[in-house]
Amino acid sequence: MSQPHVFKSIAHGVKDHGVETMFGLMGDANLFMVDSFVRDFGGRFVPAAFEGSAVLMAAAYARVSSRVGVATVTHGPALTNCITALTEAARAHVPLVLLAGDTPVDNPRHLQGIDQRELVQTTGAGFVQLRSPATVGKDVARAFYRAQVERRPIVLNMPVEFMWETAAYEMQVLDVFTTPGGVAEGEVLDNAIGMIASARRPLILAGGGAVAARAQLVKLADRLEAPLATTLQAKSLFNDHPYNIDIFGTLSTPAAYDLIAQSDCIVCFGTGLHDFTTDRGKLMKDKRVVQIDADPTAIGGGMHPDAALIADAGLAAETITYWLDEAEIPASGFTRELDTETLTAHPAGTARAEEGFVNYVHALERLEEALPKDRVLVTDGGRFMTEVWCRVSAPDPRSFVSTVNFGAIGLGLQEAIGAGLAAPDRPVVLFSGDGGFMMGGINEFNTAVRLGLDLIVIIANDSAYGAEHIQFVDRQMDPSLTQFHWPSFAQIAKSLGGDGVEVRSDAELETALTALRDRKGPFLIDLRLDPMDVPPMRI
Repeated sequence: MSQPHVFKSIAHGVKDHGVETMFGLMGDANLFMVDSFVRDFGGRFVPAAFEGSAVLMAAAYARVSSRVGVATVTHGPALTNCITALTEAARAHVPLVLLAGDTPVDNPRHLQGIDQRELVQTTGAGFVQLRSPATVGKDVARAFYRAQVERRPIVLNMPVEFMWETAAYEMQVLDVFTTPGGVAEGEVLDNAIGMIASARRPLILAGGGAVAARAQLVKLADRLEAPLATTLQAKSLFNDHPYNIDIFGTLSTPAAYDLIAQSDCIVCFGTGLHDFTTDRGKLMKDKRVVQIDADPTAIGGGMHPDAALIADAGLAAETITYWLDEAEIPASGFTRELDTETLTAHPAGTARAEEGFVNYVHALERLEEALPKDRVLVTDGGRFMTEVWCRVSAPDPRSFVSTVNFGAIGLGLQEAIGAGLAAPDRPVVLFSGDGGFMMGGINEFNTAVRLGLDLIVIIANDSAYGAEHIQFVDRQMDPSLTQFHWPSFAQIAKSLGGDGVEVRSDAELETALTALRDRKGPFLIDLRLDPMDVPPMRI
């Protein structure tokens, strides 16, 4: 039998890892691989309008589907266009493989030549070199293995001169062990359990690394009679539990913030405890902190815990519960003191607004009521998102994607597309600011139209860069440099093949919500907001 070309072997290796959908843009160094993935192996290729968008789509696809996301770009500027997206995905701990073509090794003066390894390293992503035509299977397998065990993007470098060479292909898939085999015993475990057992007001906090351990964490919390909270990345994990206080930190309700202040021991599972979670350390002051994470680098990253365990969240929770039972430790009784009616209730909004604008909080409350309940919720970055996180629900953490791990704006619509393809039978709701939509949304809105996605885009439009606008206002300075006269986003949505409605009053909001029920494809609601009357950011 004739030996396959390298481009076909790469596509074969990707397919061997169970990949059905690949996002990307084609160029000189990857077009034949993409063609083979589709024609020879039955894969689906989703072309983006911009290379960084492809990485973001793959990242959201991975988050919602719990599979490795896959994207591909060609060399030179195609990869440099992915830097922000790779950084976002790396900081979000997303398992993702980016197949990146590279210029010929024997032409160091190639116009699009660049040191890819050095470039990728700055983003926090990993790098795997395709070493030779004979090692394709092993190199592809290593990229997928590392993406899963390191929980970050891995860039697989594919030299263009290899593509039409031939070599035997051998299937290579490395088994991945993602759960530690046990919890540390001895003094470390004893100290942690001792702190938990002696607490009178313990609280269980779950982050993105503990999403799969919901049942074990609930059992531990019920055993301790401790309330449950999450970080933003685990939003909605404890929906419907009677002692769920929702998001922990600067996004907490006033009642939940006070409850956290009263607690004396925070047991943290799968969270890095950054400044927004701890309110820059204030919420952890004078408390015992037990931190449990499968990732050793997460321990002590945000603050120094009193006890730490390197362990899977579910296994650790089971172990702690077992020893509490063995020692016959009584429940704390903390939850018996709680007024559950106020724990998750944020202050209500008002319909009052200046002429030509809608009140943002009131609009969010109406959207929470009217949007499809089985939604996947995606949020861009920016001033408006904190109220969305607090007031708009998601069914579970896998149905919530926030693009704020790098503090960037303009990443939301791209991730909404990836989320939509990972959950094709469910509507996706994206909240974005006007600046973020102009920066990264317009160029991919038509991609959503081409794909026929059930996508609802809500633009919080104050015709300004809001976070900067409010800083000028707070200092009694002229904010005009932050203000813009954007085109009509509703008309842009229509020109790109979707539908859109502009909302400047409560009556128009109700009309938009009625039209929403009859949508046929991507649908945009442009909420016109007064830049002087928007709730301040909570982070």
